[in-house]
Amino acid sequence: MINRAFVRVLMTSAALAAGALLTGCNSDQVALATSAKANQPVPPKLVATINEKDMDTQSPILVRVFKQEAELEVWKQDRSGKFALLKTYPICRWSGDLGPKVREGDRQAPEGFYSINPSQMNPQSAYYLSFNTGYPNAFDKALGRTGSQLMVHGDCSSRGCFAMTDEQIAEIYALGRESFFGGQRAFQFQAYPFRMTPVNMARHRNNPNMPFWRMIKEGYDAFEVTRQEPKVDFCEKKYVFNAQKPPGATRDPAFDAAAKCPAYVVPDEITTAVREKQQADEAEYAKLVAKGTPVAKLNTGIDGGMNPVFASRVPGASTGLSDSGEAPGLSLANFSPAPGTIPGHVNPPRAPGADEVAAMPASAAPAPVAAPATRVAAVAAPEKPSFMSSLARKVGIGGSNETTATTKPTESKTAEAKPAPKPVAVAKPAETKQAAARPPFKPAAASAPAATASAPVQTQTALVSGAVPVLQSNSFDSRFAGFK
Repeated sequence: MINRAFVRVLMTSAALAAGALLTGCNSDQVALATSAKANQPVPPKLVATINEKDMDTQSPILVRVFKQEAELEVWKQDRSGKFALLKTYPICRWSGDLGPKVREGDRQAPEGFYSINPSQMNPQSAYYLSFNTGYPNAFDKALGRTGSQLMVHGDCSSRGCFAMTDEQIAEIYALGRESFFGGQRAFQFQAYPFRMTPVNMARHRNNPNMPFWRMIKEGYDAFEVTRQEPKVDFCEKKYVFNAQKPPGATRDPAFDAAAKCPAYVVPDEITTAVREKQQADEAEYAKLVAKGTPVAKLNTGIDGGMNPVFASRVPGASTGLSDSGEAPGLSLANFSPAPGTIPGHVNPPRAPGADEVAAMPASAAPAPVAAPATRVAAVAAPEKPSFMSSLARKVGIGGSNETTATTKPTESKTAEAKPAPKPVAVAKPAETKQAAARPPFKPAAASAPAATASAPVQTQTALVSGAVPVLQSNSFDSRFAGFK
């Protein structure tokens, strides 16, 4: 194992050195090889869990996220060839509503199936570490959906992303990195509004997104019954799962998200297992509807959620749109201390009743409080692709969603609330200043200092204001493309 790790480091260093020589000694690429954050090892405790579950540290992974439950799951292939759940991480903050992302700037976190290759990993993120979800995929593009730089990242700040703590993203990043070293060319990222159970489907039966959710539930069900990563294609502006060429065909079917579906078949064993699960789910769903299961409120305007593990540690915080539904969820007792450092600038969902205060007459309303400072990411103009980036695309691991912009986080000061302005007053733009540099390395979550004093978790009834903006990505292909 030691020799293998040593050879791996030598190969990576050689690839980066060769790329630097051929591209005019690009010092940024060379520095990337020594990034302390991106090269943190998988924690020993998690390695022990991997061994207990009959897995290899470098075996393939698969990631699932659930907005309503505010949970991220990392699944890993065991030695039988099937995926098993390795670890569930509470999500510190996600933004938007339940439902897919539609357009740039709608603050929505995406939903659907995406593929993450090494070029989407971002070791130089302004939010500690991150990876690009790959939104928009071919299905999103066929529907005219827009948006970019939708990430899973650290810093517990979100504007259309899934935000973890720095310690959590370091661990998830390390698992993804090791799977690439083990030969996985890309890992699947599945994003759902909630766990696709009969109870949740019944609760949200009147939601206008239900046709889309039923479509992606087919992929969810396929994974549940097979424990294999579902093959994903698109045609006629819809998802197609586990398609294969029909008997007698000499070539695999060619799929185009905006075109008519080609002839294809789905293996009988998958079709049968999925059908049986769906029939059982539909029978349970019908019973729940018949007995009058309450319909979930449509939360238009509410901005995302926060796992109770974190909301309980932030004074005045609410879980927003996040709740465990019928599932037990992660136990708060298992997270002492918190799973990572909760930053002081965190902007949790607003506590219930905040919208009612906003609707009060001006004479009765309490004095408004200045909003917390937020960090905004500015994106520089894209640079010319590097030699290593081009090489990654040639060998088939570069993605169309790769971004090469250099990011510069800044802080914006929100002006304190003032009495009613005079008719002639002119609004001034928010003042900005450069953010302080982030530390190069974070301790493991177990050694993180205790978080802010606990506060009881509150229920989600209020409309909430926006979350903290945005992150951006840099290319990770300079680290991996050279030896793939």
